Amino acid sequence: MEKLLETKNNLPVRIADIPVVAYSKFFEVITFLLRSQDYHILSYIAYPTPEGLKFICAVGDDPNKSISLISHIIPTGAPLKVYSMMPKYDVFHSFERDIHEKYGVIFEDNHFLKPLRYPHDRINQESKITDYPFYQIGGNELHQVGVGPIHAGIIEPGHFRFLCAGERVLHLEIQLGWQHRGIEYLFLKKSKLNQRAVLAEQVAGDTAVGHGLAYAQCIESLAGLKIREKLNYERVIALEIERIGMHLFDLSNLCTGAAYQLGNATLGVLRTPTINYLQTWCGNRFAKGLIRPGGTHYPFTADLRDKLLAYLDNMEERYVQIADKFLNLSGIVLRFQDIGTLTRKQVYMIGGVGVTAKMAGLKRDSRWSHPFAGYHELHHEPVLFDTGDIYARIQVRHYEILQSIKYLRRIAEMINYDNQVPSPLTDENLRMAKNCLNISITEGWRGEIVHTAITDDEGKISCYKIKDPSMHNWWALALSLRDREISDFPINNKSYDHSYCGHDL
Repeated sequence: MEKLLETKNNLPVRIADIPVVAYSKFFEVITFLLRSQDYHILSYIAYPTPEGLKFICAVGDDPNKSISLISHIIPTGAPLKVYSMMPKYDVFHSFERDIHEKYGVIFEDNHFLKPLRYPHDRINQESKITDYPFYQIGGNELHQVGVGPIHAGIIEPGHFRFLCAGERVLHLEIQLGWQHRGIEYLFLKKSKLNQRAVLAEQVAGDTAVGHGLAYAQCIESLAGLKIREKLNYERVIALEIERIGMHLFDLSNLCTGAAYQLGNATLGVLRTPTINYLQTWCGNRFAKGLIRPGGTHYPFTADLRDKLLAYLDNMEERYVQIADKFLNLSGIVLRFQDIGTLTRKQVYMIGGVGVTAKMAGLKRDSRWSHPFAGYHELHHEPVLFDTGDIYARIQVRHYEILQSIKYLRRIAEMINYDNQVPSPLTDENLRMAKNCLNISITEGWRGEIVHTAITDDEGKISCYKIKDPSMHNWWALALSLRDREISDFPINNKSYDHSYCGHDL
């Protein structure tokens, strides 16, 4: 087995130290590692260098809490063609589509090399979103149903194309890219720390803490900053409040999907003080402005602790009452059990993370596998279920809410309120390691978030790649609709609550 470079979450490495091998060896090493479910793909990127197009793959070794790195180069002038890893592991389909769309690399035997995001700098400017090549099945008995990209309410733009035999869904194809915003491009265009921090919060607006923290840690690691314990604990508090708020939102929506209005109303009411607490803390209900590299403008005070504990006492008592009702209500159970089911193997093959993985018994939670901030002290154990259906996704959210409440109480008591935290890092004081790569992983409420940064010989960021959990998990929605009635789509979609904008970077 070819030797790989081992690193950890937020431990930068020199680009020159990452082994460069022939593509045949690159393919062999990665596909061999993925034979074990202890490993999964964290990031797979390509970027131009003077020598040619360089590919770097980061594989997470979850039980050992480490990251393995390996690379290969297609030399300048050589054909941009390699054979695909997708036939062995579906997880590569989005990564290879992204690289194909950006640089024109042909991945042979990948029969799904379709546009992914329609970036403004895509290699094929003739590729138009209106000409997307949908999968087709012939037959007079079949029909197609199109949904979107314009939806009612506040749903973001995305198109769903169902191939059906009567009411039965044979295939669902999800076409995204309608609101490509050039986030990764802007990370290079905008050089100021605060500009990039604001961009990170916009990757997915409902995950401002998760993405903002991934960015902050990435910069801090490249700058060699040691973060004080109190600031790390504060970041855990913000992330767990964000998790509670969004899980309550999803459970409320699922109650609506099952016509259980008491659950919808009560859970919605409980979400309001959750996000209002963040506004009390930093002036924004989604915690925008709270997370900044190196420090904070809004330190967590003893007064905020008292308000947090009072909120938790009130919310937990009311939440447990309604949760006991909707988790055991026969109408809820019958509507959600055995609907939208995926197996553990299916989830593994597509690289599912977060709730999508844990509902099928796959242990994917970076708070456990690649701990960050204050999670080293919590010794987190993921909530796992094995039925892989909507009801399992509901239960994962339920028990994570209870778990988050427990963590918040522990952290609030662990903080030393006499200690101060610094103000955020300034551009004048920023010095980042040169010619290095850093991988920053956080666990957002949807699942694993990965920010990958590469610096040049001046210590400036020359490549920045973002992976929202939705990049993997949208495929789970498509698979879990197969051989189900099309009427199951709305509740199945709600049960995942993937991000459109998190995909359309």
